[in-house]
Order: sequence, then structure tokens, then C-alpha cells
Amino acid sequence: MADEAAIGVLTSGGDAPGMNAAIRAVVRTGLQHGRKVIGVQNGYDGLIDGAYRPLGARDVGNILTHGGTMLYTRRSERFLDPRRQVEAVQRARAAGIGTLVIIGGEGSIQGANALAGHGLPVAAIPASIDNDVFGTDLSIGVDTALNTIVGAIDRLRDTASSHNRAFLVETMGRHCGYLALVAGVVCGAELVLVPEQKCGAADVLAAIRNAHDRGKTNAIIIVAEGAQCGIGELMRAIEATDVGLTARASRLGHIQRGGSPSALDRLLASRMGVKAVQALAAGQANVMVGLDGNSVRLVPLAQVIGRKRAPEDELFAMVRTLAL
Repeated sequence: MADEAAIGVLTSGGDAPGMNAAIRAVVRTGLQHGRKVIGVQNGYDGLIDGAYRPLGARDVGNILTHGGTMLYTRRSERFLDPRRQVEAVQRARAAGIGTLVIIGGEGSIQGANALAGHGLPVAAIPASIDNDVFGTDLSIGVDTALNTIVGAIDRLRDTASSHNRAFLVETMGRHCGYLALVAGVVCGAELVLVPEQKCGAADVLAAIRNAHDRGKTNAIIIVAEGAQCGIGELMRAIEATDVGLTARASRLGHIQRGGSPSALDRLLASRMGVKAVQALAAGQANVMVGLDGNSVRLVPLAQVIGRKRAPEDELFAMVRTLAL
């Protein structure tokens, strides 16, 4: 990085609890390295439009506990155009931005790689509740989202037990079943339906009937939003069949994205933000910061793009074993 070059920071794609903690870490680490830090509002749209604001230490005070992102976020259709990408780089350089930290999920990291291809040094930080970003064991926001899901399912089980009911609970995750699978293990679900495996209404009917026959007073079926069988279709199948328990459906929706980030997410975001700025200051650009076990490491963007992280095989087996 040239001495006069500022560090830019933006958030892009779906919001994730802990994004603010990452912004805070980038700003304060950048200042410690003697760099100006410029926040880009509204994701890649803001990079194109020049929606920039300088950020000082006090500007990021008291944001550590807040969900969402103080810089706002969007999914930018305009940025898919390579001409707009060139325009964004030119606009950023004209504003004095020499390097850029991008905080977001899979699509945001693809955008980071596009900027790198146009000559702007970047560092990406994975932030997505889906946990589908390749090259990191965990993305920012996953732990908080899981805790939200667990709290909701625990409450649903209370009412399910009171009424001898089965509850179908839909979680987020797009095309990745990680949230649903982990929630299934820690909440004691009878069955988890995920995009990575074939599923059918017959499997759900059998799981509820078997739970009833084994003397259970309730059943929890978790359905990832990208599963082959939708929650509406499954409810119709249950209502048309005697499975021993009445059923209700609950879509948790965007509540999973919000809320104060957990201690784990705050720590992960802080570590990743510090690491990203340290990498850029040392001339290590066009990388993503990933969690490997308990260590944060740099992963070349070329190794991340075009690949997706899949849930661990052991999670599938654990759900089946622990549902007895």
C-alpha cells in the first residue's frame, strides 16, 4: 500500500450479525497502521456511485453490539457489468482508496475477485449466516443465527409437547443445509431436510409416525429453505394422513439475520478484520481471511471462487442417531 492510500471498507449481500464488529476492527486497525479509512455505503452500488464517508475511531464506537451493518448493504445488479466494475475502481482511486476490504458472502467475494482483476488490491472477509463460503470453517453471523434458531425451536417444542404436535420449522440457508443440520443436532430434531440430500413427504410422515409410536409427545422436523420438499407441500401431506400427531408449520424467516451478535461472532469478526488490514499493510492482497480450526489464515481468492463449502458428513449421521 502506498503511504497516502486509504483503506476502503464495504459490506455487501445479505446482512449478518457481526458485520459491524468487522467494520470496527478494520477501521481501528487501519488507523493504527497510519492509514485513512473510508467507508463505502450500500455495498457495490455505493462503490459505483461514490457513496463514501471517512471513518474515525469514534465513528465505529458502540457498534460492536449491533446487528446489521452501519454501512448498509445491497445486492447490486449493476456491478455484474464489467464496465461498471471498471467505473467503480476508477471512482475509488479518485477518492484516494488504494485497497479495499469487502465483508460479505459468496457473491460478495466473487465481486472482490472481479475488482482484483481490474487492479484494485482487495481482502475479503466471509460474512454469511449460510456458512457456504469455501475456505473458512465458519463465516461471521453463523453462530448468532444458530442461537436464534435454537431459541425459537426450544420454544416451539414447549408448545408442541403441550398439544401432542409435530412442528415443521423452516430455516434459512439458501442452497446450504448447514444451519438446519446443526440446529437439528442441538435441538433434537426427528428429521432434517436439506438441499444436499434427496427427501420426500414419505420420509417426513414416517419420522412423525415413528416418533409417536415410540411414545414421544412431540416431533420437530427442520426444513432448510432450499430443500427439495417445501414446507407447504409437507403440511398438505401430513394433513391428509394419520401420523398420530397434529402438525403446525413455522417459518423463522429474516429473524435469523438480526439481533446482537454472539460473543463468538464478535470475536471472529474482530480477528478477521484485524487480519485483513494486516495482510493489506504487508502487501498481501487478493485474499480472503478464513478460519482454519482456531487460527485465522489467508486464502487466495482464486482458491475460493467457484467452490462452495458443504456441511460435514458427520452432521447427517448425528441427526439420525440422536433422533432415537
